[in-house]
Amino acid sequence: MRKSQDKSPAICIYGPVPSRRLGFSLGIDIIPYKTCSLNCIYCQLGPTTQKTVQRKEFISWKKILSQIKSVLSSGQRIDYLTFSGSGEPTLNSALGKLIREIKKITSVPVAVLTNGSLLTRKSVRDTLKAADVVVPSLDAATQAVFTKVNRPHTSLRVEKIIEGLKKFRQEFKGSIWLEIMLVKGVNDSASHIKKLKNFIAKIKPEKVQLNTVVRPPSEELAHPLSLKELEKIKNLLGENCEIIAEFKKKKQIPRVENLEAAILSMIRRRPVTLSDISISLGKNKSEINKYLGFLLQEGKIKSIIHKNLKYYEPK
Repeated sequence: MRKSQDKSPAICIYGPVPSRRLGFSLGIDIIPYKTCSLNCIYCQLGPTTQKTVQRKEFISWKKILSQIKSVLSSGQRIDYLTFSGSGEPTLNSALGKLIREIKKITSVPVAVLTNGSLLTRKSVRDTLKAADVVVPSLDAATQAVFTKVNRPHTSLRVEKIIEGLKKFRQEFKGSIWLEIMLVKGVNDSASHIKKLKNFIAKIKPEKVQLNTVVRPPSEELAHPLSLKELEKIKNLLGENCEIIAEFKKKKQIPRVENLEAAILSMIRRRPVTLSDISISLGKNKSEINKYLGFLLQEGKIKSIIHKNLKYYEPK
């Protein structure tokens, strides 16, 4: 294992935050911001700045574990410990060690949200074996669609990724919830959905979860599907398929009002970026981004692009 590069933010955990799928989830962010194997057109965090398939221990697993222990001892409700956040978590070569160490100190289940691109490697599949739930993505059934929607590292081929998912299903004893992010006019055609369905039948996940673009995406050309369109695709994919996309009528997600107020206060003073807010408030970007999504959805703020940077200002 390579020596830790330790280039991640000092705070590697965020939350617990309310999650549509995982209840109160303690986010664990073990990758430098926007370091990923893909550059998806729909990503709410913006373009990938470091596209790579090279695994490293970006930050000391002991440092991350210490922060997890601190939150676990606080008595807060935590339903899942979730590896997600600013980049692709399987790029961190210490992920397997972290999961095993977590299992020694708590019974809280561990989930990993991954784009699935590195499951072609046995070492990565072995890394995830100790997790309870793995949520891989599969947005494309052909290389042409994969290139269009996910803009992958040049070494990646979707057919190999699908084979990796099939092997992982055979080896993994936990639950697999396969997520499909649908973008209007890009990967939602009837013929493409049919191809996805054929591959899903071979992967055999416990759940198939449909999502669409609900927060400001990396590219303005990434448009959402309507609930009616998602329901039609859900019916085509079968009974283990569910829709997880948020729609405005759903208001059940609680928020920490003082953090929301602090974010609004900053935005009302001047236009600010996600990084500005994160640095000022000392909070992880992924946690801040959730609140920005709520505020945008409720029409309290708006986003603008200036010199290739996304700014938030009052609406």
